[in-house]
Amino acid sequence: MPRAARAGLCVSALLAAASGFAAPPEPYAGAPTAVAQAAKDEEGSRSESADVAKPRVSGFIAGTLAYTYSDPAHWSRAVTRFQLNAEGALGSRLKWKMGARVDVDPIYYGSDFYLPEVKKDQRLDFFWRENYIDFEAAGWDFRVGAQNIVWGEVVGLFFADVVSALDTRDFVLPSFDIIRIPQWAVRAEYFKGDSHLELIWIPVPTFNNIGKPGADFYPVPLPSPTPESVAALFNDPQRPGRGWGDGNYGVRANTLVQGWDVSGFYYRSYSRDPTFYRFASSTPEQPFVFQPLYDRIWQAGGTVTKDFESLVLRGEAVYTSGQAYASTDPAAPQGVVKASTIDYILSVELPLPRDTRLNLQGFQRVFPGGRDGVALNSGNFGASLLLVGKLGAIEPELLWVQTFGGGGGLVRPRLSWLAARNTRLSAGVDVFTGPIDGLFGRYGNRDRVYAELRYEF
Repeated sequence: MPRAARAGLCVSALLAAASGFAAPPEPYAGAPTAVAQAAKDEEGSRSESADVAKPRVSGFIAGTLAYTYSDPAHWSRAVTRFQLNAEGALGSRLKWKMGARVDVDPIYYGSDFYLPEVKKDQRLDFFWRENYIDFEAAGWDFRVGAQNIVWGEVVGLFFADVVSALDTRDFVLPSFDIIRIPQWAVRAEYFKGDSHLELIWIPVPTFNNIGKPGADFYPVPLPSPTPESVAALFNDPQRPGRGWGDGNYGVRANTLVQGWDVSGFYYRSYSRDPTFYRFASSTPEQPFVFQPLYDRIWQAGGTVTKDFESLVLRGEAVYTSGQAYASTDPAAPQGVVKASTIDYILSVELPLPRDTRLNLQGFQRVFPGGRDGVALNSGNFGASLLLVGKLGAIEPELLWVQTFGGGGGLVRPRLSWLAARNTRLSAGVDVFTGPIDGLFGRYGNRDRVYAELRYEF
């Protein structure tokens, strides 16, 4: 089979869009509603206590060791992460925060399994984390700088959480504070009673980091290990310009209605994940190449949360227009097809006896105009289960995310030990199931065992 044909089959399993079912839930410890949290943040931002004025330093040191046992077996991670944050205040009305992280992984210095571009991309990283200033003006609270803007309400899944970019080079397996990439933004918030209005402007967007062709979790399921001739078919993502019309902007409002925290939002942006367009190549041996491009889209949606004492109900829904998807139709212009989507999720969180927590969620992606030609199969319906227990200093955990109708699933049993104050040692297994054109199934040969150690200060 010619290389072009093989590449075309690979593209049949491209990641369609960034939103939706990818991220597994994290343990939930009873977070407040958005309005309650906003009021708490506002109270903190207005505090004039002496301890707020003193700079505070925090951070963590973490290490992850992972071995991919699926054929071909290989060491896939030995990363050490060090993050340092500092925050304080200048007077009573100006607050600031600074943060940075460095990741070092010796696997990508010495391994012969990965291509040179992959090793260069993942062996050493320096990240700016949240770096911003907070101030008040004309009754509004402003935040300017690199910041995480979280609009979602459900536990751990990215549906209404459409703003922050993600580092998906490890899919969505690390914790959210690892994979979220702050946006350089201007945010204005107005609070009145139980209501909250939020305006955001992102003049130069930050996009998801998808890695290089041949990486374990590159959006296209390439052969493992990946030949250089196959990786050469995929260009680096081409980012939009930096003109005034190329920024992202949005508005979100929420309020309390008889105990229900209800929000609605509109967001105009470039998609966080690129779509792989097919273009003619100048090389006679290879008739085409794939160019990742970012589509200009708009999204509208809302969230709802209700706390029934120990039980918490949550829901989110998002409509997306303008997104292109990799297509299975060889005659599709540039190998893509445009389609609108509706993503929704319903969630329930409840405590069980003996310090056990259970989270159940059901979700779906709907194509109002039909999904004919869309390559990546996200399934007809999906569900997730997160069960977290506590036996003294030991915390067993089981996460199961499953789509029905071809998308596959992810199973993550995990055991954590609170070894000392602020120190956690964990071990687990990540198992991907489903067909190669499925959301999870495309990583069917990436099953791994891992261990993590994290110390926070």
